[in-house]
Amino acid sequence: MNEIIQTRLASYAAANDVEEENAIKEILQEIALFGLWRANFFDVAVFQGGTSLRILYRLPRFSEDLDFMLLGPDPQFDWAPYLKILTSTFDEYGLQSEVVSKDQMDERIRGAVIKDNAIANQLDLSFGRRDARKKLQIKLEIDVEPPAHSIDAFTYLDFPIDYEVRHQDLASNFALKIHALLCREYLKGRDWYDFSWYAAQGVFPNLPHLEAALRQFGPWSEDDTLSVDLSWLEKEMTRCIGAIDWEAAKQDVSRFLRPAEAESLKLWSHRFFESKLDKVIRSQSKATQ
Repeated sequence: MNEIIQTRLASYAAANDVEEENAIKEILQEIALFGLWRANFFDVAVFQGGTSLRILYRLPRFSEDLDFMLLGPDPQFDWAPYLKILTSTFDEYGLQSEVVSKDQMDERIRGAVIKDNAIANQLDLSFGRRDARKKLQIKLEIDVEPPAHSIDAFTYLDFPIDYEVRHQDLASNFALKIHALLCREYLKGRDWYDFSWYAAQGVFPNLPHLEAALRQFGPWSEDDTLSVDLSWLEKEMTRCIGAIDWEAAKQDVSRFLRPAEAESLKLWSHRFFESKLDKVIRSQSKATQ
């Protein structure tokens, strides 16, 4: 049995098999981040997205993927040298994880995937052994043409041992979350859960970064008159909130939440998120007075 991973798994106090599997995935994510740090990956890239909120700020929902962006554009970026060290790091912890590059998703996003069907079989699970044929999969995605005006931050983590992660600050991460809300072509309830969390933390998005992202991709990419300010943000987010099927949004996010957090989904509605948006707007209005 892998004692360090077993101890980490026990700290989650999973209440069911879904939570236990999510915990195992998160443990793999943390070991992956450590391996990337060892590979000097954070000299060229920053951690961002929902999983960064979960691991760095304890966002109370699980997240599936590891999302990154380069510090500056590099169309020639290749995962290969980083994945080699990542694989060796998994080996050191007794994990026979397969880490491979994926076919190029598009010109901007480069992917890789971690596959593991051994970790759960090395652990004493509370909810029975997993099907040995079923592989856990964690996607790694990186934007090789990142939008301008992002701001970096640094956080020390201590599992599996001490290391440092370079990541977007909350305001910049929030900006890209709003970009996803406004531009994603399908509904993802997890985006709205994160929006609610940002509002509760009193975070205001990095508007120059949001505007740069909107100019790069989405329905405003050809709009030469685009100017993202407080008024624009309020208008477009109000329009977006009014168009959401909140029952569908709740179904998407519920499997990533513990029962206590899932209770709040009963509140999800146009009115609830309009109040969250109002809190974001008012916080910035007061700050600029």
